[in-house]
Amino acid sequence: MSVSQKIVQLNRVKGGKNRSKPSFFQGMKEEMKKVSWTTKRELVLSAKIVIGAVFAFGIGIYIVDLVVRYLILGVGSFFK
Repeated sequence: MSVSQKIVQLNRVKGGKNRSKPSFFQGMKEEMKKVSWTTKRELVLSAKIVIGAVFAFGIGIYIVDLVVRYLILGVGSFFK
């Protein structure tokens, strides 16, 4: 017996769909009312922090890359 046949059989036993249960979209609408949304000010501040952190990490990685590159070049020229 396939899954769809089992579902049909269960619906027959229960007498069809139960209308007393809320639908998915009704439940989703109720849950979205409970969400704590950020204000515009908080959103802008968070965006600035993220952009600043990305640039800071990028510069830090660039500096570490330069140091490692010159160390490797120095070691390479030392052994030539």
